[in-house]
Amino acid sequence: MSYPKKNIPTHEKNEITGGTLYLVATPVGNLADMSERALKVLSEVDFVAAEDTRNSGVLLSRFGISKPMISYFEHNKRERGEIITARLLSGESCALVTDAGTPAISDPGEDIVKLCAEKNIPVTSVPGACAAICALTLSGLPTGRFAFEGFLSTAKTERRDRLTELAEEKRTLIIYEAPHKLRVTLDDLYKYFGERRISLCREMTKLNEEVMRTTLSDAIEYYKTTDPRGEYVLVIEGAAEKKTDDYPESIEEHVELLIASGMERMDAMKACAKARGISKSEVYKNYVKDL
Repeated sequence: MSYPKKNIPTHEKNEITGGTLYLVATPVGNLADMSERALKVLSEVDFVAAEDTRNSGVLLSRFGISKPMISYFEHNKRERGEIITARLLSGESCALVTDAGTPAISDPGEDIVKLCAEKNIPVTSVPGACAAICALTLSGLPTGRFAFEGFLSTAKTERRDRLTELAEEKRTLIIYEAPHKLRVTLDDLYKYFGERRISLCREMTKLNEEVMRTTLSDAIEYYKTTDPRGEYVLVIEGAAEKKTDDYPESIEEHVELLIASGMERMDAMKACAKARGISKSEVYKNYVKDL
């Protein structure tokens, strides 16, 4: 069925407004995913802020677009954020792009959006590709409720604490991972989560796109003999609902059971406290007393 053109909302005539920051999603792999609106905005803004001006410069040139560019990434975001917002306050318009996908998702773009909010600078989104959402839809796992974690910390204590917390998360989890860290991450996920279903999605929308739907233990075995390649999005089954009688009556036995599953002693006590809805000090007091 076709509709009269007048019934279709459009902002094409007045797309660009001075003093506005545009968050422009770019393809995560397939250039055909570049939207018509994204191209229009990139063609009409006064300047482009990019995570890597070299990569974004190549992308823009593929579409015949030439714009003044300024770099904006993790290590210069504080200084450049002030420069960009000053230009926006003077009436210029800016498009923010990341190397691939949607700006501000696991990306320093979130900081400049916050800065703009503090300075009452208008921000609008030009939606498009996002690797996390692409992977979630392909995973075969529940999509109604999910939690996006981005990249796990490489700091030992922070990583341990986060995985201990996530072990109880019932929503589907989404994690980004680089190929050279994949094996370690799979081992850690199995250590803290136990057996779970997982979808390993790599090279989203690219020529070598692959979705592997399996279990954590089988994924670990597979990558013992297969070298990880490409950027990965890991989609992991959430924790199963637990009944109160799923753990031993004794706190000591409960903690020992968690330790036997592979947890460190302190992590096991934290997990025990959370499962029982009691304080960590109470678990520690009872566990140490019974040793």
